[in-house]
Amino acid sequence: MSVTLNKRAADHAKKLAQEGKVVLDERDQWSEHQPSAQQENEYIKQHGWAQYGRWYLGIDDEKDEDTKGHYKFPDGDFENVHRCGVISAEVRAAQRKYVDIEVAAAHLHGMLDELAATRRS
Repeated sequence: MSVTLNKRAADHAKKLAQEGKVVLDERDQWSEHQPSAQQENEYIKQHGWAQYGRWYLGIDDEKDEDTKGHYKFPDGDFENVHRCGVISAEVRAAQRKYVDIEVAAAHLHGMLDELAATRRS
């Protein structure tokens, strides 16, 4: 399996963070916050695969682009980037040694932590 950074998704997440379209939650909340399969299917139906892909920091070159299996490491709920999703992606990418994805997620994690600190002060 050849999983690499989805630069378009990383840029999309950075833009959303800069716009304040974030949920500054805790890591262990991702299982509750990530979209369900039904929500994913509805999003694909309404917006298509290209827009769906913007929410996944990794892509698997060995899977067809028009399948969910092509997209790895989700970071949001199709409206906002979630801190818990970014942290989960960062940890999972590190475990699987996908360094480019890990680094991108760590950068996003830092952006979100800075935003959280700014909001608290």
